[in-house]
Amino acid sequence: MAKFDNVSKNTDDQLTEQLGQLKREQFNLRFQAATNQLEKPSRVREVRRTIAQIKTLQNERARAARPKA
Repeated sequence: MAKFDNVSKNTDDQLTEQLGQLKREQFNLRFQAATNQLEKPSRVREVRRTIAQIKTLQNERARAARPKA
């Protein structure tokens, strides 16, 4: 979980930028997997999990920013 600590220290803008980069990488990895050119198959899993961690953190921050009714 050391990676999640690194992700949680980023600002919202940094998270959004990192999310965009990871989605592009995920897209490229999918093409590499489809054409059997994937060098490191475990990277697909790492990218998917990091994307999920970022989205979870963004959702938590959004919920915390909402006023309670």
